Amino acid sequence: MTHIDSRIPRTTSTTGHTLSGVCRLNHLGVIRARGADAAKFLQGQLTQDFVLLKTGQARLAAFCSAKGRMQASFVGIRLAEDDVLLVLSADLLAQTLKRLGMFVLRAQVKLVDDTAAWQVWGLADRAVPQELDRQPWSGCPWGAGVAVRLYPAAGVSRALALLPVQTPAPSGDTLDQGLWNWLEVRSGVAMVSAPVFEAFVPQMLNYESVGGVNFKKGCYPGQEVVARSQFRGTLKRRAFLLRGEEPMAVGQEVFHSSDETQACGTVVAAAANPNGGFEAVVSMQVSASENGDLRLDSASGPALSLLPLPYPLVDDV
Repeated sequence: MTHIDSRIPRTTSTTGHTLSGVCRLNHLGVIRARGADAAKFLQGQLTQDFVLLKTGQARLAAFCSAKGRMQASFVGIRLAEDDVLLVLSADLLAQTLKRLGMFVLRAQVKLVDDTAAWQVWGLADRAVPQELDRQPWSGCPWGAGVAVRLYPAAGVSRALALLPVQTPAPSGDTLDQGLWNWLEVRSGVAMVSAPVFEAFVPQMLNYESVGGVNFKKGCYPGQEVVARSQFRGTLKRRAFLLRGEEPMAVGQEVFHSSDETQACGTVVAAAANPNGGFEAVVSMQVSASENGDLRLDSASGPALSLLPLPYPLVDDV
């Protein structure tokens, strides 16, 4: 039977490390959409409702192909009525900007790579602004920039912050990039990056359960596939947390003892646990989580065990 490992620390420190501080996130890029039709344009392209999004607020969103496969995912922040920032994996920025630009047509919106104008920071524990609402994806002005509440991880509160590049760095202890990456994994919310381009519909990463899909908004590329997956019960894959003793990397495959020839899952995000071992968000067949053995790379590869998800999966959207 598949083993479920319950070792999830609920503390702001680990052996020899603190999980409080600030971390510069250079692996993220920023697309800026400006113009009278900025929110309306994004409304027709992404899985989230940007028209109803208030100034200063943020949402998780995905950009899908016509087949509903995720080509990118974002934390979208509405700076003003006509100004929206999209934070995404930097390795997908150029191609995402090009594809989004193909749909602009006569819309009054200009899309640019605005990465050079911003510092993107991860904030953990005491570094998280106290004025932030506790609801994930809520946002607030922060200094000359903006902060967005993220899902907590291992009992640690977290936020994403964007500051103009010319402003001072946020105050706080420096948080190691590896520790931030581990907190990202432990949050159970994974962003799409180049190795998993077009690999999943949003629900395969649990996006409907973490605020990444609005099923009440209008059409967008892949909307019919995403809706059908949700309401016709055809979804057979979900995101799970897995633990192992060997390093894992995005794009690696996971195998189940019931089928030695075909992978049952794909690593979407991975990091070293500061107390030892490695952990990953894996998009995997639901049946593979119920019994049998899980292995990395092949049916005879390093053993893996399941960790509990840190949030419930929603049944009714």
